[in-house]
Amino acid sequence: MNDQSQTKYTRIQKKASLDNALKYAESIINTVREPLIILDHDLKIITASRSFYDFFKVNPKETVGQFIYDLDNKQWDIPELRELLETILPQKTTFDNYEVEHDFAIIGRRTMLLNARQIKRTLGKERIILVAIEDITERKQAENLYKTLMEKSLVAIFIVQDGKFRFINTSAIAYADYDAEELVGRDADTIVYPEDREMVKKKGRAMLRGDHPVPYEFRMVTKQGQIRWIMQMVSPIEYKGNPAILGNAVDITERKRAEEMLKESENKYRLLADNIQDVIFVLDMNLKYTYISPSVKIMRGYEPEEILKQQSIEHTLTPSSRNLALKAFSEIMELEKSGRRDEMPLSRTLQLEMRRKDGTTVWTEVNFSFIRDENNQSVGIMGVTRDITDRKKAEDELRKSEARYRGLFEHMSEGFAYCRMIFDNGEPQDFIYLDVNNAFETLTGLHNVIGKKVSEVIPGLRETDPQLFNIYARVSLTGKSEKFEIFVEALKMWFSISVYGPEKEHFVAVFDVITERKQAEKQLYQTLDRLKKAVGTTIQVLGTASEARDPYTAGHQKRVADLARTIATEMGLPTNTIEGIRMAGSIHDIGKLSIPAEILSKPTKLTDLEFSLIKEHPRSGYEMLKDVESPWPLAQIVYQHHERMNGTGYPRNLKGDDILIEARIMAVADVVEAMASHRPYRPGLGIESALEEIEKNKGILYDNDIVEVCLRLFREKGFQLT
Repeated sequence: MNDQSQTKYTRIQKKASLDNALKYAESIINTVREPLIILDHDLKIITASRSFYDFFKVNPKETVGQFIYDLDNKQWDIPELRELLETILPQKTTFDNYEVEHDFAIIGRRTMLLNARQIKRTLGKERIILVAIEDITERKQAENLYKTLMEKSLVAIFIVQDGKFRFINTSAIAYADYDAEELVGRDADTIVYPEDREMVKKKGRAMLRGDHPVPYEFRMVTKQGQIRWIMQMVSPIEYKGNPAILGNAVDITERKRAEEMLKESENKYRLLADNIQDVIFVLDMNLKYTYISPSVKIMRGYEPEEILKQQSIEHTLTPSSRNLALKAFSEIMELEKSGRRDEMPLSRTLQLEMRRKDGTTVWTEVNFSFIRDENNQSVGIMGVTRDITDRKKAEDELRKSEARYRGLFEHMSEGFAYCRMIFDNGEPQDFIYLDVNNAFETLTGLHNVIGKKVSEVIPGLRETDPQLFNIYARVSLTGKSEKFEIFVEALKMWFSISVYGPEKEHFVAVFDVITERKQAEKQLYQTLDRLKKAVGTTIQVLGTASEARDPYTAGHQKRVADLARTIATEMGLPTNTIEGIRMAGSIHDIGKLSIPAEILSKPTKLTDLEFSLIKEHPRSGYEMLKDVESPWPLAQIVYQHHERMNGTGYPRNLKGDDILIEARIMAVADVVEAMASHRPYRPGLGIESALEEIEKNKGILYDNDIVEVCLRLFREKGFQLT
């Protein structure tokens, strides 16, 4: 056979082989309901099942002959499919259950299960490929939902096979406080409390024998060693072809604790009823005792059995108390008979006098209510009786005490007023006098004020004395106490008043009239003012004397006084203290009047003897001023103005806080002015040298805070010596 004939024969064979393969593939397609496609060896579509066209919404005429990856805008260009067709199938004839999740252009995101088979011709290398496609999207969603439900369930779910955990969900892990890897494959009874293990095993074996599942309780031990109560129910199942136990469990630890607490509470209430000092009792509708607590022996001296057998309410109470109790019972029963139950009180409280076994009586407070049946009919009376004998005695004493204090109240020398504020939309409008004492009327001249508004008693008080009115309003709201002195224009009187709020919107004012004292104080201030003027005149005379004898000293004193006053003002000292510093500064060197003029004006260095005379001028100044009446410590300021913080000053070597604040200020001002100004024996050193001196020695020779203020005055605020 020549080559041409051989080639033609080969083509015929191929076509026959391909036809046979197609017929085989089409026979498969016709028997399967899932989408199927058949590809040639070039991965072009030869044919597909009707379900394929319907599912992927493609047209058969536009599909046959297309390259698989060009199908529907390349939506089939899936990496997993490419790997299957181009890599795996050339090595294997089939590939089953290849799961793919993909976003398809038309049908959206789906999960597909692919199965592929390649069919080769008998001769040659050509092949056709059969691909079966199963849409398992809903099944995967159901599996995921089931898995989520299993994992998120608050109920612990587990499978035990051959005594070991084979499956366990998140809640079961959480109950036991283990990781999943620590439990799966582990003996199930290792987390059961040792004393409960045999019982749990019996339950499991019974289930495997076919017993009906019933819930049971047992104790579990967590990984941390804590014991928790579990309620569990198990059922027999088949797991991977072998018998197993499916269990579900819930943690009932809190419920068990609650049950224990309830039981304990019941025991406590029983113990309380049996041992409480108050007497608990129950009467039937004939007023016979059906129960009485043991504490009746303490209160009345009877054993409970004696009362239950022999006594009724008539034997219990004194005649007057018995009548009171019967009247109360009758009133309530009348309301019930007339159908007016809505008017019946839930309970009543009476103070009753009861008989004791020894013949004495005891005062009690009885709180009782009616016991009703399911038809809301009264079937008994339940109550609690409390011994109030001591309280009754205390009330009697209180009444006596109130009488005593009322007497003191009426006879106290201070005025007293108890009032209630009247507000309108939160704004105080007026107040009413609720109670006043005799001194109130005596001191103010106001009579018959109880129950009246202040606008009636003192017209215009709110307008003429708003400060007083506002204080009363503020105290009545806040309850805080305030004490003050005030001139009441409406009464033309000075008052010293203490006011407090005992309850909301009320206030109490305790006061005294101090008009005469204020007038005396005014006269005293006038006298003090005259004294200040007299001292000022004296200081002026002394300053003039100094100036006449030593012009240098006079100018120095004025400048020191001005600087010292400015420092004191900057420090925020009281006005009266500042004035005293200015006065003292004007004469702080007055003691130099006792020093010979030739020493004061000597143009050369002083000898030791001369300097020792100079150092005596603070003492001399003190002696001159100590008997001068003054509202300021002038003599002491002059005496101390050369003392230093570390005790190296003169004349007494005082230290720190032993030196008056006025003298410490004077010391700084004196040094600054002396160094900056001209002296007979040297020219002025300048203000910067003076400031450097005090800055260098602050906290050593000079008060630290005073130096800081002085430096700030010169360097930041532009102060100048004039």
